[in-house]
Amino acid sequence: MGSVLDFTGKVVLVTGGGKGVGRGISLRFLQQGAEVVICGRLAPESLPEHGGRSAYFVPCDVRDVDQLQALVEGIKARFGRLDVLVNNAGGAPHADAATASPRFSESIVRLNLLAPLNLCQLANRVMQEQPEGGAIINICSVSAIRPSPGTAAYGAAKAGLLNLTRSLAVEWAPRVRVNAVTAGLILTEQAELHYGDAEGVARVAASIPLERMANPGDIGDACLYLASPMASYVSGVDICVHGGGEKPAFLEAAGVN
Repeated sequence: MGSVLDFTGKVVLVTGGGKGVGRGISLRFLQQGAEVVICGRLAPESLPEHGGRSAYFVPCDVRDVDQLQALVEGIKARFGRLDVLVNNAGGAPHADAATASPRFSESIVRLNLLAPLNLCQLANRVMQEQPEGGAIINICSVSAIRPSPGTAAYGAAKAGLLNLTRSLAVEWAPRVRVNAVTAGLILTEQAELHYGDAEGVARVAASIPLERMANPGDIGDACLYLASPMASYVSGVDICVHGGGEKPAFLEAAGVN
């Protein structure tokens, strides 16, 4: 198992890899020997590191195509290859769909759908030229597969990213595999901002069948699998990492535990 997950000599790009879920993903690949490149608009307070090795940070606004092109070209110039792309950067603030401005909605779709598409294209050009090809992993959200009140544009964009994943997996096979990870509720450093306080986080966790929220490493583990030889025949799929999902609301309404 350990040798199968050995990424020594491999180059991995994780967008938004300096904090939250992205940091958890970056750490997992560092732990398995990969050269990890992370990007973001601002440098993190500290770089993900393991065993004396740190991630390499490149400033980049993923919504800007020119910056994305410079990012990929820089990786190829520095490392000579790109083996894994994890499109993790994304998100959205709460907004009422009835009053959200067109500019706001467009910005959410640009960040969560168009930016990953543009970076997928750039990474694919590098990977198609490599004898071993490459793997692309798009981080999606349960907001894509259930109603997403308060983040409607985000949910719609992530649903689009799921369909994009399946389409690219067909177009770019056999050299490049493209998969998605649909993440559930995750306990990050900003969790209490979404759920009120520690008690709110605990109540949310109790509503999940596995009785806890995911940690960033859980998402990283799924990415390791999808990028590894163990998933060599896996492409165009969506792995849901959500602790069993959400209990149906009708059960609580009916008083059924």
